[in-house]
Amino acid sequence: VQLQASGGGLVQAGGSLRLSCAASGLTFSGYTLVWFRQPPGKEREFVASTRASGGRAYYADSAKGRFAISRDNAKNTLYLQMNSLKPEDTAIYYCAAGRPILSNMWRADGYTSWGQGTLVTVSS
Repeated sequence: VQLQASGGGLVQAGGSLRLSCAASGLTFSGYTLVWFRQPPGKEREFVASTRASGGRAYYADSAKGRFAISRDNAKNTLYLQMNSLKPEDTAIYYCAAGRPILSNMWRADGYTSWGQGTLVTVSS
């Protein structure tokens, strides 16, 4: 299994970025896909996920109303559209795939495959 995250970069506050995560080696549609992030000096935190069955999306409070997660099962690609970015969104963003139960969906240890991360820097 291989996940390749891309799309990070430097953006001014209020701007937008779209992250992508290309997957190979797994039946993409059968996995819950997630974005986590790790701000400088902090622990990794849940951002958003999309369930395998039905593709329902879940968001951290910090992401609600600004970020949108989506998946294209035909292209084996996960996306994260980030709008109205804030300096506190600065972090390394990681995509991951797994089959966690719903109550563990927000936990990093619920995911077995991880991308390498892409850095998002939001300047004020």
